[in-house]
Amino acid sequence: MSRLFPRTALWSRRLRAALAVLATAVAMCGVVLAATSTPSSAATCNGYVGLTFDDGPTGSTSALLNVLRANGVRATMFNVGQNVQNNRSAAQAQVAAGMWVANHSWNHAHMTSMSQAQMQSDLSQTSSAIQSATGSRPTLFRPPYGETNSTLQSVASSLGMRQVIWDVDSQDWNGASVSQIVANASRLQAGQVILMHDGIQNTRDAIPQIVANLTSRNLCPGMISPSTGRAVAPDGTTPPPTTTPPPAGGTCTATATTPNVWGDRYNTSVTVSGASTWTVVVAITSPQRVTTIWNGTATWDSSGTVMTMRSNGSGNTFGFTTMTNGNSSARPQIRSCTSG
Repeated sequence: MSRLFPRTALWSRRLRAALAVLATAVAMCGVVLAATSTPSSAATCNGYVGLTFDDGPTGSTSALLNVLRANGVRATMFNVGQNVQNNRSAAQAQVAAGMWVANHSWNHAHMTSMSQAQMQSDLSQTSSAIQSATGSRPTLFRPPYGETNSTLQSVASSLGMRQVIWDVDSQDWNGASVSQIVANASRLQAGQVILMHDGIQNTRDAIPQIVANLTSRNLCPGMISPSTGRAVAPDGTTPPPTTTPPPAGGTCTATATTPNVWGDRYNTSVTVSGASTWTVVVAITSPQRVTTIWNGTATWDSSGTVMTMRSNGSGNTFGFTTMTNGNSSARPQIRSCTSG
């Protein structure tokens, strides 16, 4: 035993030394991992977009919140009052997860067929249910189906809410696949808002890819300003205007026509002459709102009513769809056309 002890003691000392080295390596590795994980979670935000989810809370709200939290996302939940009343804990979980809650009517009816008194009762009852459950009274309202008129907007305003439609429709309600939802969301520009829905699996599955695409473009999820209806930083500050002055260059001519007009929306086609690369500034009349654009790259000012459209190699004709939102007579106005 006496001859083995020194050898055993030596082995023990070597083992302790090896374990100490291993512990140091693990600790250093942990530091490296922590250091490398920080930049990926600290995105550079050159603009903000509004991610919105309608029709909650549902039986899947918890799953949606888990995905949003896992991806570091805060979003606006346009809740149906009846659903809040029947699932108060889910509505409370939305707020606890850092989401903003908003009014989406009592039971998702076609509100433009209601009287003013009925509208008032519906929205007031919904806001009261949300405030009772969450402690927060909504400052935003989204009409079901995007159907609205001047009376409904006036009622919402009298209850301290700004109406918010959307700029991009994810089409998740229409059976869109995960890849289609991601592709639709990739059209989001700074200040814009996208329509999505609580309770849809494909939407939840699309969120990581949507966030990755936004991050690649230095866009971040933000809140919707009750003042402008546009997406701003989560603390409510408005980023610098996303519409920049047209580049220096010569003049060109932009001619607008409205080839398609429906009851609630219309298409505008703009043809540019005198330049192959161009910047056209277009103004729309509030509460009208552009929902879809094509053949150009658009940015908006902080009011959400002045659009700067730039050529993107798709030719000299671009277009967009405008929701009338109760103002069916106004049409977009071309403010300027600059070449170069």
